[in-house]
Amino acid sequence: MSVEVKIGIDNNPRELAVTIPGTSAEVNARVSAALDGTDAVLELVDEKGSQMLVPSTKIAYVEVGSSESRRVGFGA
Repeated sequence: MSVEVKIGIDNNPRELAVTIPGTSAEVNARVSAALDGTDAVLELVDEKGSQMLVPSTKIAYVEVGSSESRRVGFGA
């Protein structure tokens, strides 16, 4: 399963869009910890192993997609 996450960053016209392995509940828990001040940095690792670190004070918004398993074939 994987989840698409889009993060808006203050004073930046572009958003950061990544696909994270796991469920939307797991991603929501990490985002909530960053936004409530528990974690100073939101750390995400995408499907390819790239690590993204976003300071929680710079996060404007976070859009978490629904959990979806990968579809294969022409009907995808």
